[in-house]
Amino acid sequence: MTTMQILETIQAFREAHAGLSGTLGFVPTMGYLHAGHLELVRQARAECEYVAVSIFVNPAQFGPNEDLARYPRDVPRDLELLRAEGVDLIFLPGGDEIYPPGYSTYVEVESMNAVLEGVRRPGHFRGVATVVCKLFNIVQAQRAYFGQKDAQQTVVIRQMVRDLAIPTEIVIVPTVREVDGLAMSSRNVYLDPEQRAAAAVLYRGLQQVATLYERGERDATTLRTELQATLAQEPLAQVEYVSIADLVSLQELDGSITGGALVSLAVRFGRTRLIDNVILEPQA
Repeated sequence: MTTMQILETIQAFREAHAGLSGTLGFVPTMGYLHAGHLELVRQARAECEYVAVSIFVNPAQFGPNEDLARYPRDVPRDLELLRAEGVDLIFLPGGDEIYPPGYSTYVEVESMNAVLEGVRRPGHFRGVATVVCKLFNIVQAQRAYFGQKDAQQTVVIRQMVRDLAIPTEIVIVPTVREVDGLAMSSRNVYLDPEQRAAAAVLYRGLQQVATLYERGERDATTLRTELQATLAQEPLAQVEYVSIADLVSLQELDGSITGGALVSLAVRFGRTRLIDNVILEPQA
């Protein structure tokens, strides 16, 4: 096993990569790693000869009233976790390395601006697409790994890769959950004990919709109403949206679901905003 290299500049990373011979799997992260991130690393390790991980809290994807300053960080802990997983290359750039003075080039997947997170977090996916595109250019991996929890992000990245002919295969890994179903997220650390217990309602509601669908319910409005009713039972849940949308366009569905759907939600518990989703697979 190679020694893990920690690289802070684009040039240093490219030189280290040039010394490797074989397939490279890439896991981009904003750090403060949890079991969900490590599952991405393990899948990359299983499928590729080498694994690279980036740690960069991307300011371009945070809005002016969002939690950039308080976003959790613990790089020494992250590095120990990644060393234990046998990661080969760590890209740990500073802000000026990614966005040097005078930086003025951005990537935007326009179709995602008017739906779901794109409406509620203006500019978010512009920041995501820009940093991921730049990281893909730097890392030059054969495969990149993302979690299903950030469902709209996966749609954005796949669209960007198609449109810009980026030669990186996108691998989506199922959401890793706590025992009570709460999706693992770096933001879960913000929840106090009461909020943490209440947050289990998210997966409970999503699972209820999935069960109804499996039993034959196909009306999107009915399923949406059931999800809203479940969330309403939890007083601490401040619902931003619930959605049952087309799997590709993410446009809201009305009437009968014929080609599967993405069921997603965004809910606040105090100051902490959580998202989650399940996929309703197309039925034969």
